[in-house]
Amino acid sequence: MTAREPRDTGTVPVSRPRFVGRQRDLATVRDALAQSPAVVLIEGEAGIGKSRLLREVLATTPGPALVGGCPPFRAPYTLGPVVDAVRPAADDVAALGLSSLAGALRQLFPEWAEALPPALEPAEDASAARHRLFRALVEVMQAVEATVLVVEDVHWADEATLEFLLFLVSQATMSLVVTYRPEEVAADSLLRRMSSGLPVGTARARVSLAALDVAQTAELVSSMLSDEKVSDSFAEFVRERTDGVPLAIEESVRLMSERADLLYRDGHWVRQDLADIAVPPTVRDAVLERTARFGPATLTVLRAMAVLVDPADEDLLVAVSGLAPDVVRAALAEALDAGLLDEDERGAVSYRHFLAYRAVYEAAAVRERRTMHLRAARHLERSTPQPVGRLARHFGEAGEFGEWFGYAERAADAAHLAGDESTGAALLDSLITHATTAAPNEVGRLTYKLTFASVTDEHRYNRLIAALRSTLDSDGLEPVPRAEVRAQLGRLLLHRSHYAEGYAQLERAVPELPRGSIQLAMTVALLSYPGWVDRTARTCRRWLQQVPQLTAGLPATERLRVDVDLMTSLLALGEQSGWEVAAELSTATGSAVDRPHVARVEVNIGDLALLWGRNVEARQRLDRALELTAAGQYQRLRSIARANLLRLDWRTGNWLNLAARAAALADDPELSPGSRREAALVAGALDAAGGDAERATRRLELVVDQTLPPRTVGIAVDPVAELAMLWLGQGRMADALRIGGEAVELIARSGLWILATAPVPVHVEALLAARRPDEAAALVADFAAGLGERQIPAPRAALLLCRAMLAEARGASGEAAARYEQAATAWAAQPRPYDALLATERRARVLLAAGDRAGVRLLDEARRGFARLGATVAKERAAATLREHGVAPHGGGRPSYGDELSPREREVVRLVSAGRTNPEIAAELVLSRQTVASHIRSAMRKVQVDSRTALAVRAVGLGLLDADE
Repeated sequence: MTAREPRDTGTVPVSRPRFVGRQRDLATVRDALAQSPAVVLIEGEAGIGKSRLLREVLATTPGPALVGGCPPFRAPYTLGPVVDAVRPAADDVAALGLSSLAGALRQLFPEWAEALPPALEPAEDASAARHRLFRALVEVMQAVEATVLVVEDVHWADEATLEFLLFLVSQATMSLVVTYRPEEVAADSLLRRMSSGLPVGTARARVSLAALDVAQTAELVSSMLSDEKVSDSFAEFVRERTDGVPLAIEESVRLMSERADLLYRDGHWVRQDLADIAVPPTVRDAVLERTARFGPATLTVLRAMAVLVDPADEDLLVAVSGLAPDVVRAALAEALDAGLLDEDERGAVSYRHFLAYRAVYEAAAVRERRTMHLRAARHLERSTPQPVGRLARHFGEAGEFGEWFGYAERAADAAHLAGDESTGAALLDSLITHATTAAPNEVGRLTYKLTFASVTDEHRYNRLIAALRSTLDSDGLEPVPRAEVRAQLGRLLLHRSHYAEGYAQLERAVPELPRGSIQLAMTVALLSYPGWVDRTARTCRRWLQQVPQLTAGLPATERLRVDVDLMTSLLALGEQSGWEVAAELSTATGSAVDRPHVARVEVNIGDLALLWGRNVEARQRLDRALELTAAGQYQRLRSIARANLLRLDWRTGNWLNLAARAAALADDPELSPGSRREAALVAGALDAAGGDAERATRRLELVVDQTLPPRTVGIAVDPVAELAMLWLGQGRMADALRIGGEAVELIARSGLWILATAPVPVHVEALLAARRPDEAAALVADFAAGLGERQIPAPRAALLLCRAMLAEARGASGEAAARYEQAATAWAAQPRPYDALLATERRARVLLAAGDRAGVRLLDEARRGFARLGATVAKERAAATLREHGVAPHGGGRPSYGDELSPREREVVRLVSAGRTNPEIAAELVLSRQTVASHIRSAMRKVQVDSRTALAVRAVGLGLLDADE
């Protein structure tokens, strides 16, 4: 038996591991990139070897590669990973010969300002601005002749970065390689669409890195130990204890070496004692045991690097560690040699692995971490421009909350300016939580900055509500700040449908809010909204009258927020003047801070246009809302827009794939509860129309149970109407009368007859079926009186329908047929084809009952229309009536193109993919802008996407465009 003697230190020589067990994966990636453009996705858990595979790939990749990574925490830095990848590649920006489009890059690359073209004129909306920015980034990448963009750890990427990567893929100009941990990718992440719809000619590869087996483990360990053989039992032991994760294997071997637990015996490496020697079960334990063997200086530098997280140069490490430059250099050399740190081409160092950084950071003493965070903050304060996000983090971790407060608020403002609503809101949440006890007089002001455009998490609402309640109980809260807190608490409570307390808090705040303040104007505007049954239309109008004088002296940027609420209240009350305000707001573009409110304009107009029956406008507004909310990451507003589009598609007869979409959204946890209820309502209504009465009843009953208890008139009446109609068809007369009566009572008490479109006709039909015609006539009279002279298409059509039913009940067949025809025409004009067909069916039945055979033709037309929609119950009912009158129904079906793009739609999508705006497309194809918008909506619906960028990506990926397109 022979044995190698260990060094005097008790350790054996250990080198960096060789690239082991990934040759097939390496070949897959290289083959894909050789077919440029290509999209390569490399997935695997932490420490599995994604970064090492990338290094091997890039070592042989021809042409420049742009490499960026996503940090493990959100920072208010739009497209940060992409910017970090592009910046080092452009040494001389002026020499790149960029077009005027590059002026869009000024905000992302302020240091390039002198070399970039002038700033561009404001885009028509946030989506167009984002699209323009993406095109400018691609232009720079092409100018530096990059062949591949590599982005690591995209499971941490912000929404804007993921959108850009999708856009880059759709352009098919260069290859893209991304790495990620699949277990950290959200179900609805854009990353999941990265390879599902590629342009024709784009290569695709997905590499899932698996754990190493025993043989590969042995090879990896051997490569670290001078390529000497390792014993089978040792390899099996290491594989078992590390789960075959390369990082865990590497760290464990280094640890055993440093502990002198390795012996070279009989021609191979073994452990000293099979019973006593134990490899640490986690990488964290291994890293900590390794670092504990370094000298104090190296340990200090490693902790300083863990505090900084981001790649750092020597000067910054000197400042944070508190050590002399020569000591830091020596410590870095030792850490680099040990394989814990890596150095990039610029000389900046960082941890090789996230797990190692976390282990070192969490093991450091809290006092030492705070000291280092404070040093980092003091050093970074001298930077120009100041990295406010990093400063906020360091001051916060240092416990210097006074300075953290200022930088965190600046970071939140910067995030909003960058269009990063989610990050800005998260920072404001932290500020509010801290201010609750440390600075209660600031709480109301900070909460005012929250737009809630991105918030769908009810737990977050509840935390904020609790913080505001706690602030109100604080001693020393001054009168005006107290009123500001009350106003914001009221706003939050309204968001959560706690209307009684919400309005009460708002009313208590009004007297103490200063005249001429934005807070007072917003509070009064909110009080004018008719959201709760105990607040009558008359009460709301009284508050509404005060709004114009309160906004007169406000700056335009502040008046926008109030005007959105003013418009919403006016339209919800059925006031025509609301459309005048809407027209003025439609021209608003605003700064980045205003964009959530601009998006809210479109969402609210779309919602209320649908309520009014102005469905063409509703479609235009909601389509634009989707663009704006996608560009701005406004998830709450986006969920509302998506739910309203479902309801609009239901009303306007766009039923293709609608049931599946509605069911999916009803179960989507990312949507707000209200949006999920809307989706469930549509799903239930479609179930009822399609003949699945059991599922329809189950869904609609659940929605009604969730909406009636809060007595929220606006959200209660439609599901009640659908359920009452279903029960009426099933012969459940008493139930239909009871629940329909509750909805009608809500409307009558509130005076909001604009909401009567769905419930009143159903209840009139139930009353007539129950032989209570006088009550039905009285209800219709109240409906007409409440509507007055207001020309609101949807309730006007419903009123015509009610009068037709009354005439039919009186036996006045001629009058009934004429009124049904008027109702059908009114419904069709909105358009609401299903309701128009139902009115036509009623008219046909009246004619047939009167012996007029013209009813046969009308009924067959209605049957065909029901068939095209997929309204099975109505189709079969009409067919049965036709058979009763001796007519055998046949024919009917879907339009000729079905769910395929028409030739004209293909033309429009091709131009959308080229980045053209609607006016440009209209000019090129000699179409109106409205027609272009209609084609885009139709194409989006057919390929099941909800934004222009997604349409371009999806259309190319599905091969709906030719390769040269």
